[in-house]
Amino acid sequence: MAKVLKSRQATLLLVALGFGLAGVLAQRFANPPEPLMGAPGEVRVAEVWDARLPDLAGRIQALGQWQGKVLVLNFWAPWCPPCRKEIPDFIRLQERLGGAGLQFVGVALDDPDKVAAFVDETGINYPILLGAEEASGLSLAAGNRLGGLPYTVVFDKRGAPVATLTGGVTEARLDALVKPLLE
Repeated sequence: MAKVLKSRQATLLLVALGFGLAGVLAQRFANPPEPLMGAPGEVRVAEVWDARLPDLAGRIQALGQWQGKVLVLNFWAPWCPPCRKEIPDFIRLQERLGGAGLQFVGVALDDPDKVAAFVDETGINYPILLGAEEASGLSLAAGNRLGGLPYTVVFDKRGAPVATLTGGVTEARLDALVKPLLE
């Protein structure tokens, strides 16, 4: 009888732990943490500004053309849920602050046809660059050691990185980050 009680207690304990873990995971996904902000020194600045990738029309674009603006460089893919969630915020910020010197540039890590379809669907109003290995290499040079998406780097007008953000970014968070850089 004692063995049966111990066995039931162990089973109940495991079930309770399982439900506890499920609750923690559900809470984490319901309220995801703020994106991780890394040290800007991790960015290999010269490699980023020297990078050249094709746009959706196949024309090669140099990232250096956006030096002198506050640049938000975002690595994303259409299949990535946090990427899809943050892009409407980016569209609004580009529309609202583009005239003040803010420039978003998206680097898509997916099939060009899927990227183009998503851009058309959402009405992205900023340049989108493409690339497979080149974009992955640029992401690494931009400080994305883990290769996760979305990944965002914010550069000031002098071209220096001021923030690296791993994970989805909200409009409010980015607004607070870029507004002082535009002054």
